Amino acid sequence: MSESLLFLTGKLAEKSLHKVLAGMQPTDFKYRIAQIGVSVAALMTPELIVRRLASAGDADRMLVPGLCRGDLRLLEEKYGIPVERGPEDLKDLPQFFGRGGKAPDLSQHDVRIFAEIVEAPQLTVDGIIARAEYFRDQGADVIDLGCLPNTPFPHLADTINALKAGGFNVSVDSLNTDDLLLAGKAGADYLLSLTEKTLWVADEVDATPILIPAKTGSLPSLYRAIDAMQAKGRAFIADAILDPIPFGFAESIVRYHKLRKRYPDIQIMMGVGNLTELTDADTTGINAILFGIISELKLNAVLATSVSPHAINAVAEADIARRVMFAAREDRRLPRDYSDGLLGLHDRRPFTYSSEEIAEIAAQIKDPSFRIQVSAEGMNIYNRDGLFQGQDPFELYPHLKVDEDASHAFYLGVELARAQIAWQLKKRYSQDEELEWGCNTLQKNKQPRVAHRDASLKEKRAKKSST
Repeated sequence: MSESLLFLTGKLAEKSLHKVLAGMQPTDFKYRIAQIGVSVAALMTPELIVRRLASAGDADRMLVPGLCRGDLRLLEEKYGIPVERGPEDLKDLPQFFGRGGKAPDLSQHDVRIFAEIVEAPQLTVDGIIARAEYFRDQGADVIDLGCLPNTPFPHLADTINALKAGGFNVSVDSLNTDDLLLAGKAGADYLLSLTEKTLWVADEVDATPILIPAKTGSLPSLYRAIDAMQAKGRAFIADAILDPIPFGFAESIVRYHKLRKRYPDIQIMMGVGNLTELTDADTTGINAILFGIISELKLNAVLATSVSPHAINAVAEADIARRVMFAAREDRRLPRDYSDGLLGLHDRRPFTYSSEEIAEIAAQIKDPSFRIQVSAEGMNIYNRDGLFQGQDPFELYPHLKVDEDASHAFYLGVELARAQIAWQLKKRYSQDEELEWGCNTLQKNKQPRVAHRDASLKEKRAKKSST
């Protein structure tokens, strides 16, 4: 027996909701739409719904618009059925129900992230702790202390002790065996990196070594180091070394493939910084591709860096990428519709309403508040006085008649600028919402939102919510 769903909506979205649901048929559910008398979904609250909806009828589940704020438990207590939010844009309902009406599970992964503090010797212990906490917030599992050539690190042991006291897993990366011995004796969990010529260090300490070839690109050298550690029964991680473009990148991917094929069960690390840091391209796409390879080869760890300004969120992107690629591999699905975290510049479905649909909505408007939507043709701004379309805010300004209202003009200027950027980049635009920039937005949202905006402007913004 199919499930019966009750969809709640407002006046302006009712017609579009009917079209979307009709276009989704056949589905494994029956549905009914209740329009509860508000103009836009953003004004809908559980308290208002309780006042206006007498009964849920025979519905098994209720869906309210994604913009409906408040505690939905009030509705569940009133109507006795599960209540959940749908997507913020009703045009996303097909994708929402394409995943069974549930958000994808991105709680699982099988890759540890080592986040390297490259300049560690130049920072104080407190500075390193602050940097480590920043990386942990971004998703790092291990904090790697990079030791610089010919640069003293007199506070290395104190730093390791402080990180361990703070609950961090710690690795130390150095070409100097004295540094590695000191780090191991101070309690470091991992040592980067040992070769077949320096395996004796692993005999002196309990830290898990990361093994690399003694000579660049030499898999036989790495194989010998692996075999020696296996003969000792010691834990280790092997790294075939990812080379930058155009200095052997493709061949280094082949090395990882050969390493995994020869040793199906060992732990393998890939250092991704040689691509994210040394390529002038957005790191979101680079991380997506690399973690696709990592997922297919079932590699177990990555060493990530965040030094170059364009790679500022490389660790956070790695966290999203490992979860998305794990879920896609386990679900046997393409890595689509799992997360927008790696979509920085563009969106897959930027323009959810056509110009014709926007015109239909605009024809229903009876008040002076402006609504702004973006279609493939450009920006659309409308109120009771008409609908105007353009690709440049300056084209639209003469129609708005806000010369004597500075705050209103400022508001419309901000919104039209966002809308223009969204149209130019093929991004999703929602009035009164900042543009989404993938992982960059997610990191920004961890910070307190600006709270000094004028209260009257906030009120005006609320009244101008789009459909």
